[in-house]
Amino acid sequence: MSEEDLRRVLGLLYQEDTLRVFASLVLGDTGGLSPKALDRLASGGLAEPGDDGEWRARPERFRELLRQRAEPPEELSAEERVLRTFLVDGRLTTTVMRRDKRLVVLRYISRVFEPGVRYPESDVNVALRAFHDDFAALRRYLVDEGMLSREGNVYWRSGGPVEV
Repeated sequence: MSEEDLRRVLGLLYQEDTLRVFASLVLGDTGGLSPKALDRLASGGLAEPGDDGEWRARPERFRELLRQRAEPPEELSAEERVLRTFLVDGRLTTTVMRRDKRLVVLRYISRVFEPGVRYPESDVNVALRAFHDDFAALRRYLVDEGMLSREGNVYWRSGGPVEV
């Protein structure tokens, strides 16, 4: 698809006579339509004659143009797909998931804690509450999977990816 195709369709809809004919076709009123306007609409892919000789609108032409103009979808890694599935606006939709997916999510969450820094439990709770209201479950998962370690009421990061 070229810019010319897009301009042609927009130009057809800008012209009053072709816009009126297109609207009539969309509404099913096919009587007394200008043959010249119908031919112009057909050249832009917005109308076509049927087998019975009756003209019909082709509003799907807009979808075709949009698809041709759309950027190709970005390739996501398996980890990014999991994160997009379970995180909406930075918050977890659920804490119930298969272990392999939970590990991806926990590795992501563990990045909020700096390696070598000790955190009181209250600070850990505040950080985890930003992800899900069941912060205690998240804290337990992080400890159970070795991403956080605990001694008393003090936590520190002991696993997960490290940004270099």
